[in-house]
Amino acid sequence: MKGKVIVITGGSSGIGKALAVEFARHGSKVVIGARNHEKLMEVAESIKIQGGDLVFLPMDVSNENDCKRLIETAVSQYGTVDVLINNAGISMRALFVDVDLSVIKKLMNINFWGTVYCTKYALPYLLEQKGSVVGISSVAGIKGLPARTGYSASKFAMNGFLEALRVENLKNGLHVLVAHPGFTTSNIRNTALAADGAMQGESPRDEAGMMSAEEVAKHIYKAVNKRKNKIILTSQGKITNLMNKFFPNLLDKMVFNHMAKEPDSPFK
Repeated sequence: MKGKVIVITGGSSGIGKALAVEFARHGSKVVIGARNHEKLMEVAESIKIQGGDLVFLPMDVSNENDCKRLIETAVSQYGTVDVLINNAGISMRALFVDVDLSVIKKLMNINFWGTVYCTKYALPYLLEQKGSVVGISSVAGIKGLPARTGYSASKFAMNGFLEALRVENLKNGLHVLVAHPGFTTSNIRNTALAADGAMQGESPRDEAGMMSAEEVAKHIYKAVNKRKNKIILTSQGKITNLMNKFFPNLLDKMVFNHMAKEPDSPFK
């Protein structure tokens, strides 16, 4: 990845920030986009102090023009795009019967349409470079999770889009990776939306035993380097994938019981 141009959405925190650090550490030229200008600056400064090459752009992936500007920034600064990592995402925690539909629309706009917009404008350069498109999905993109209907829907949509894109370009040299991290130490649960669209704030899960964002980033870096089609991270994620294939009804009950044990669970 040395000298390659890597574009990362949601690059100001969590997995996106860890990915920026990981690729920069290996000599990549990194372009990050996110909504928080201050956090973007902090990431940029920390990477540049370590000798990394990085530019950033405040942007919102749910805005098509912002996605276009992110790709244009990469091409203007570095001449092309070799890897696009669609990482920006937002979650939710509410039963579908209670949730305002605007919450699900917001999740789809960020998690799904953000991926579509960025991929559309990066694709000509990626095809030219025989580069990589990466989608950061989730275990919720393998198994629909209760109280995360919008989140699971957006991740399943992303998966289908990227798999179709891979097949369309089988003879064009395009690499497409779908990464499924398990529960990861990041701020996605803190910024998750409640039924009325307000931010959840405090995470309902104990993050002590989760895989770190830095470890997730290392796995994704290796998968991009080896041009893998799919990775599932954490033992919990791998078990979920296997059980969903062979024991789906049992998994339904296990998932329900697991989620019902969360503090302040919406399940009555």
